[in-house]
Amino acid sequence: MKSPISISRGTVAAAFIDLQEEHRQDKRYLVEGFGDILVNVQRLQEAARRNFVPLYHWAYIVDLAKARPFHPVDVNGKSAFSDKDDPLTAICPEVAPAAGETMLIKTEASAFGAGSAADDLKARGIEWLVVAGVWTEACIDATVKDAVALGFRVLVVKDACGSASAAMHQTAILNLANRLYGGAVTNTVDACRLLSGDTVSVWQVEGSVPLRFTYENAAGLYDDL
Repeated sequence: MKSPISISRGTVAAAFIDLQEEHRQDKRYLVEGFGDILVNVQRLQEAARRNFVPLYHWAYIVDLAKARPFHPVDVNGKSAFSDKDDPLTAICPEVAPAAGETMLIKTEASAFGAGSAADDLKARGIEWLVVAGVWTEACIDATVKDAVALGFRVLVVKDACGSASAAMHQTAILNLANRLYGGAVTNTVDACRLLSGDTVSVWQVEGSVPLRFTYENAAGLYDDL
C-alpha cells in the first residue's frame, strides 16, 4: 500500500549502480529503454546535488584473476561482461560523477559485497539510500538486499532502473516491493520531491508478500507502485 513518508536532511545518500556504456553499446547487454533511464537518473542526480545529498557511483569491473568460480568468459577468454580491459565499462558521460563525488568499483553484483562503502555511509549518518541503475533483477536486487541487511532503508526508483526487457525489470521490482521492509518504491518525480524534503505517498510493504502477481497482472501492479 502507499503511505506518506519524508526523509530528513543529512540522512540520505543516492546510489547509482552500473550505468555503463556496455548497456547501450554491447548488443549482448543492452538495457531496454536505457536512454529514458539515463534521463531519469540525471533528474535524480540534479535533485541530489541541489539538496546537498551525497552521490555514490559504482561500476562493475571484472578481473578474471579475482572472479568468482564459474564466471562466464567469451571466445577470447575474457570476461563475458564488464571486462577490466573493455572501454565500454566506462560510466555514461551524462550520468558520470561530478567533482568530489564518490566513484567506486565493484567486482560482484552487490555494491556492498566488499569494500568499506557501508561503513563510510554509516559514518556520515546515512539511514536512507536512493537506488537507481541496472540490471534490476541482478545488481540492483543484490545491492538492495545487502543494503537492507546492513540496516539501511532503501528507496528504489523504479523508472530509473532497468533490465534487458520490461518483463524482467517489472517482475524484479515487484519481487523487491514484496520484501522491502523498512524501505519504499517510487518513481523519479516523487523521489526528487523526497530528496527536496517533501512528504510523498509511496509504496511500502505490509504483511506477507501482498503483490501476488501473474503474467496477466504484473504490468498493472507495477504501474500502481
